[in-house]
Amino acid sequence: MQSQYDIIESLPLHLRPFVAIQDYQAYTPRDHAIWRFLIHQLAYSLTSTAHPTYFEGLERTGIGFEAIPRIEDINQKLNELGWRAVAVDGFLPPAVFMEFQAIKVLAIAVNIRSFEHMLYTPAPDIIHESAGHAPFLIDIDYAEFLQRFGELGMKAIANQHDMNHYEAVRDLSIVKEDVSSSDEQIKAAEQRVENIQNTKVDASEANLLARLHWWTVEYGLVGETDDYKIYGAGLLSSLSESQSCMDDNTVAKQLLTINSIKSAYDITAQQPQLFVTQSCRHLSHVLEEYAQHMCCSAGGSASLIKACEAGSINTLVMNSGLQISGKVSRVSCDAVGNAIYLNTEGATQLALDGQELDGHGIDYHSQGFGSPIGRLIGLERCLSAYSIDELKRHGIEIGKLVKLRFLSGITVSGELTQVLRREQKNILMSFANCTVHDVEGHVLFDPSWGMFDMAVGDSILSVFGGSADQVMFPIYQAATNSAHEKVSYSPDQLENFALYRDIRECRENRHNPNELISRLIARDDVDWLLLFEALELSDDSAQISAIVNSLKSEKGDAGVLVRQGLERLNTEAGHRY
Repeated sequence: MQSQYDIIESLPLHLRPFVAIQDYQAYTPRDHAIWRFLIHQLAYSLTSTAHPTYFEGLERTGIGFEAIPRIEDINQKLNELGWRAVAVDGFLPPAVFMEFQAIKVLAIAVNIRSFEHMLYTPAPDIIHESAGHAPFLIDIDYAEFLQRFGELGMKAIANQHDMNHYEAVRDLSIVKEDVSSSDEQIKAAEQRVENIQNTKVDASEANLLARLHWWTVEYGLVGETDDYKIYGAGLLSSLSESQSCMDDNTVAKQLLTINSIKSAYDITAQQPQLFVTQSCRHLSHVLEEYAQHMCCSAGGSASLIKACEAGSINTLVMNSGLQISGKVSRVSCDAVGNAIYLNTEGATQLALDGQELDGHGIDYHSQGFGSPIGRLIGLERCLSAYSIDELKRHGIEIGKLVKLRFLSGITVSGELTQVLRREQKNILMSFANCTVHDVEGHVLFDPSWGMFDMAVGDSILSVFGGSADQVMFPIYQAATNSAHEKVSYSPDQLENFALYRDIRECRENRHNPNELISRLIARDDVDWLLLFEALELSDDSAQISAIVNSLKSEKGDAGVLVRQGLERLNTEAGHRY
């Protein structure tokens, strides 16, 4: 069995900082009881509403009912399916989460929801990530769809609004899950999310793809609009919404189409509508329909302009193979819309096949980068396709003064000092004492600015989010505020935890529970979950039955959970409480 550290060592370097270590001993006996109650309750609640694959998948992916699963155990099962699992600490930047998915790694939040938030938590937790996402990986078609989603998601162009929203939602999830947070802190965090969500900004490519992910992977239904089952992880891990979503009078059901990306979502509210897919093939067709229009597929000047409008770090790929990563600040086009010159501002990286070119990292290109795009007058092919000898025959020779005239009217004049070739193509030409100007005489590069490095290529094949070599040009930093802070417990809480442990040992070893139940009844500060677990152990204790039944009328989450739990016991064991 591979250890967590072995898995981390196998990951790309830039992803390793986002991985956490599951300290299994840090889970309290109550944490395991929370897991046990909710997984049993979800399985009961989803008996007739979840897609049948879900229940088979729980077993085949190492998701047991009695205790929080170990990441190593999940990973061992996922390995049989060609996937892996790692622990993470709360929300990840969307592009990072998608990259894990793209390399077939299931990112599982290390924390479990608190006792106070058993019914619903805004924070990703091990119940949602493992019992929600893992089971359907046993379906090959779905697993391939999920991986493909990751490949596209990691390349989607995001904007600053997306990053602001991610950070606000992450902070909100931490604040709301922290039982020590004040009402003022929660209200402030909620207001920050609401303000960002209400900001009028055109949805980015990444945001539109996130909507499709939400309506499928997280909140998807499968079947027909009048006869469907649940497969979305968000629904599968929510006791409340997995039930309320089945009410067609309050939650509309629509056939999944590409139009679903028009529907924004609010993670803090129940969804007003859900989308129904007919099959995994249907999912993949809708995803590919969106993919065709993504900048990573389309390329061209329109994609460059989208990257410029986003104001984020993106990578454009020339037809020579050269990758330019940076914040696109200007795109000049000709009369028919062809991009003829591009500029980036700030740190810029030049790379090939995801590897930074020596000497062309963000330190060297710290002030930005600029280059013409297009063909030269008199050349029948792209400049990248000519051999060194062919270049010489056209007067393009290292150590000589060279003048390159582009069809766009842009002229590059200077001493050619280097031609960088890779894979039998010219990808970069460097000039000393160089002047670049457009057809109207505007100076695009002045000799006093230093060496002019010109990208070689006459078209942009692809534009995608992030940098080409993320090790050398990291875009996202692992969060410094943990979603899983260690908690100090009072002596009374520790005594309660000891009772949870004793109940588990009594159940697992089939000991007589009477003495333990007497101890529980004698206390006046016992968790309702402790009392419920005691009731499961003994069906002949009228006193414990009466106490638990009295909890049904409590307001809030505790009353809801007790009522649901008693319904399950009545159904499964034929008891009457």
